[in-house]
Amino acid sequence: MNNDKTAAFVNDMWDSSIIPELCDYIRYPNKSPHFDPDWEKNGHMEKAVQQFNTWVGTQPIKGMTHEIVRIDGRTPLLFIDIPGDSDDVVLLYGHYDKQPEFSGWAEDLDPWEPTIRDGKLYGRGGADDGYAVFGSLTAIRALQEQGIPHAHCVVLIEGCEESGSFDLPYYIDMLEDRIGSPDLVVCLDAECGNYDQLWCTTSLRGNLTGTLRADVLTEGVHSGSASGIVPSSFRVLRKLLSRIEDEDSGQLKPQALFAEIPEQRVEQAKLAAETLGDGVYRKYPWAVSEPDPSESPYELLLNNTWRPTMSVTGAEGLPALVDAGNVQLPFNTLKLSFRLPPTCDANDAATAVTEILMADTPPLSKVSFEADSTMAGWNAPPIADWLEASMQKGSQAFFGKPSMYMGTGGTIPFMGMLGEKFPDAQFLITGLLGPKSNAHGPNEFLHIETGKRLTSCVAQVIEDHYNR
Repeated sequence: MNNDKTAAFVNDMWDSSIIPELCDYIRYPNKSPHFDPDWEKNGHMEKAVQQFNTWVGTQPIKGMTHEIVRIDGRTPLLFIDIPGDSDDVVLLYGHYDKQPEFSGWAEDLDPWEPTIRDGKLYGRGGADDGYAVFGSLTAIRALQEQGIPHAHCVVLIEGCEESGSFDLPYYIDMLEDRIGSPDLVVCLDAECGNYDQLWCTTSLRGNLTGTLRADVLTEGVHSGSASGIVPSSFRVLRKLLSRIEDEDSGQLKPQALFAEIPEQRVEQAKLAAETLGDGVYRKYPWAVSEPDPSESPYELLLNNTWRPTMSVTGAEGLPALVDAGNVQLPFNTLKLSFRLPPTCDANDAATAVTEILMADTPPLSKVSFEADSTMAGWNAPPIADWLEASMQKGSQAFFGKPSMYMGTGGTIPFMGMLGEKFPDAQFLITGLLGPKSNAHGPNEFLHIETGKRLTSCVAQVIEDHYNR
């Protein structure tokens, strides 16, 4: 592959086609089914997948077929099949559903209106990860433009990832014969430690979400009349959460939520920490002016990738401040999100958390905990020599620096499914979610230059896969 020709072609595709398409895509509020139960009626999901399918149809890729595959009541899936020069299969994956708006966007930014500034494309869903279909096909086109052979490529773009990919297994079963047995999986939905080199994700944490509720009354009453007699429902929840989490350190207590950290992942975390330094924590929008965590960047990386954590992500039963009268609240509900080590069994974790929270209910209260979803984590198999060499080759060619490895604190349910279904496959899990890109939060952006370089690296890996 001629690197200069690849970079020139990829850069032109991004500037002339991909960025305009992403701007149109950002305007669709196609929130994932978990956040928009009426997604089918509202039609935003349909517009987004139709836009992608139309663009795919304009790409002059040899022998390519594409279609929107549908199962009643489930988000549509875009399926692209590209014949290759060998029977080996490369599976490329992305998604087109989005997280909700969230609050806190800058006054001159909007989640549903694209803005390009300082080499960044702002708006919901561009980096997470609407660009995946465009980047995947552009990488394949870059090879074909130079007459370079590649394996049979299958591209799957789903519409349910942000809700846990609960629709995807039905499509995987439906399309099993057409997908075949991939020996390389490329996923463009992950993080990058910086924008200076190619990053490969080696692990993904699992996820357990649940709803914890404490009831003390059937209706609110005057706080002066009831306090001191009726317990605070919020205090009941505080007491229950202390069974799970040390409120001083944030460390979780149940041993069922932990897993042994492989030595290779420990060494990779050390190297990543040396490379990133205080960038490990400075990339976040802290409320304090000079954040200074007590733990080293190395320990923080392990906390984020291989140790369990708990976050409160939502609440009910708490009136808005303007409506907060002197009332003893009848109940409080908290949405809990547990991030689990990659090799931890999420179902076992759910059982353990439920048993701990439901045991010995605090006096004069009713407690319930409902595990809403469990998602398996993923730990990459040993990286083949050819893939290691290819990532280094691509990173040096298009970034000018070596490639790096890092675990990711988030969850991509599809990777766990694929890891079980194709245990011998190699994985290139990478992406554009770097420092301050803030997927899921306000001011999400896509780093355009990194998107171009990453696309070229994917082309390099697909070429080397064929020649391995």
